[in-house]
Amino acid sequence: MNARDSKVRLQKLLAEAGVASRRASERIILAGRVTVNGQVVCCLGAQVDPAQDKVAVDGRPVSRRRKLYLALNKPAGYVCTCRDPQRRPVAGSLLPAQWRQVYPVGRLDRETEGLLLLTNDGQLSLRVTHPRYGVRKRYLATVPGRVEPLLLARLTQGVWHRGEQLRAQRARLVAGKASHSVVEVELAEGKNHEVRRLFAAQGLRVARLQRTQIGPLKLGDLPLGKWRVLSPAEVAAFGVKCET
Repeated sequence: MNARDSKVRLQKLLAEAGVASRRASERIILAGRVTVNGQVVCCLGAQVDPAQDKVAVDGRPVSRRRKLYLALNKPAGYVCTCRDPQRRPVAGSLLPAQWRQVYPVGRLDRETEGLLLLTNDGQLSLRVTHPRYGVRKRYLATVPGRVEPLLLARLTQGVWHRGEQLRAQRARLVAGKASHSVVEVELAEGKNHEVRRLFAAQGLRVARLQRTQIGPLKLGDLPLGKWRVLSPAEVAAFGVKCET
């Protein structure tokens, strides 16, 4: 990597350090409150090397926050918000206190369990959530009765529910008994409560729902309620450079 590749825009560094949002950081720079190596910098196009340059705001040193990438096996009963006005358990409370500055990438509803990705890297969050990147998610849904091939076909052909068309990219029977069936569903968009609504349109209530995969990232054998750090290769698989 050459010196130019290691540099970032000053406002980006301030935002990633938690000083302020990108837009607010631009105003701080224009106000002459930022110094780089002791010199006031008022230009929004200024670039700095986080490893070499000494940046300060109002005389206080600024350091780039370490980027974190975590996978959590969320239990049912937890909500995917940083704080909950109703004081329900939040998924972030399952992480060590020093790592709770991360935020969930996308959401699982309260009663859905399984793979939840958490990070403080906005680039990764965008890669996973924006439709243009086409990141698919897989779920295991447990429903009553034996699911027939015709029903699976309907899920992939598309159904209407509350005035909105829903469609699974793939749907396959994992286990089928007279009492209940387990169906793997793959989604491209992830509309609100989409898996539950797909089955509701067929008159079936999902008894248990678990997310098992987000793009290339799999839940694997991660125990319920536990977390792990993603490897650099897993982060790179999303098209994002892992910064440690």
